[in-house]
Amino acid sequence: MTMPLPEGGPRQLPLDFGHQPSHAEDDFLVGDGNALAHARILAWPHWPDGVTLLIGPTASGKSHLGRIFAERSSALAVTPESIAEIAAGQGRQPLLIEDADALDYDEHHLFHLLNQALRGERTLLLTARDEVVHWPLATDDVRSRIRRAPVFRLEISDDIELSQMFVKLFADRQIKVDPKVIGYVVPRMERSAEEAAALVDLMDKLALAKGGAITRTIAAEALAHRQDALGTDRQTDWDADDE
Repeated sequence: MTMPLPEGGPRQLPLDFGHQPSHAEDDFLVGDGNALAHARILAWPHWPDGVTLLIGPTASGKSHLGRIFAERSSALAVTPESIAEIAAGQGRQPLLIEDADALDYDEHHLFHLLNQALRGERTLLLTARDEVVHWPLATDDVRSRIRRAPVFRLEISDDIELSQMFVKLFADRQIKVDPKVIGYVVPRMERSAEEAAALVDLMDKLALAKGGAITRTIAAEALAHRQDALGTDRQTDWDADDE
């Protein structure tokens, strides 16, 4: 997610150089909220079930675990465009289907791939944001088969995990931030991985626009903007002497 700069901010526009998050296995941050999901991925190929489902909000690490799975298993990434061809083949290669609840996968072909995995012919990793009951599926047979898969959820369990997530998100952008800034942000923000990603993006943009580092002043400005956007009223005051 990328955030626009708050209105009324600096006139100088930051250049968007882009950044590529690291999906290396060693860069995955393991905590209480994702340890079981992480252990499941590392347990491949010794899964007792053919299908595994990861559920978590945006920026919670589902894609990172999916890349680790694909790297370990040489899994083929399935897309709405490629699912028909893959389902028509006779391969036994492991498969990765991301955003299974949000993208428009043909249910006939999805049913076929699920059956292959449930018969032990291949392994299949699904990722999603919502619980299966909320998926917009038209086919009860597809829903029933997905519900047979063990579910591993990714959540943020405490301030330490959230702080580690900030460190990772800034590192992906090659930005070093004073730990005190992160310690200031964490107790004042909405507690979600998606919000952490939004705040990092906004702080980066504000700092680039002002031509300086990410400070507590920048963090407070980003928090105020996000709290206004979310309709919250948490305290964002700061002591300028702590800059």
